Amino acid sequence: MGLFDSLAGAVLSNMGGDKGAMLQIAMDLFKQNGGLEGVLAKFNDAGFPEQAASWISKGNNLPISAEQVTEVLGSDSIAGIAEKLNLSPDNISEKIAEYLPQAIDKMTPNGEVDGNSGNLLSAVMGMLK
Repeated sequence: MGLFDSLAGAVLSNMGGDKGAMLQIAMDLFKQNGGLEGVLAKFNDAGFPEQAASWISKGNNLPISAEQVTEVLGSDSIAGIAEKLNLSPDNISEKIAEYLPQAIDKMTPNGEVDGNSGNLLSAVMGMLK
């Protein structure tokens, strides 16, 4: 991840406000949970397989609440990201709930997780334009 981290760090240093924070949240979330497959597994295992499947598929993305995000990822993980970014845990959970379905949708343009999936930086940057 060294090159990816360096590139992402350079992008973050040139971005301010909400955009930079969202990119950092996304990177931390995927890094802490084993990438795209790990994040999807967490949501599947926690009882949200329909939501996770909708984010991958070409149809509409089912929503997930901030409370469900905290349930799946754990309050300690959310608190760690919040502390790092100097935001409240509730704010982090809300942002993840808002942007995670979109990010996964953009990371899986073919409607499936395959060898072309998982370009997090490109997905998040596309969402923030």
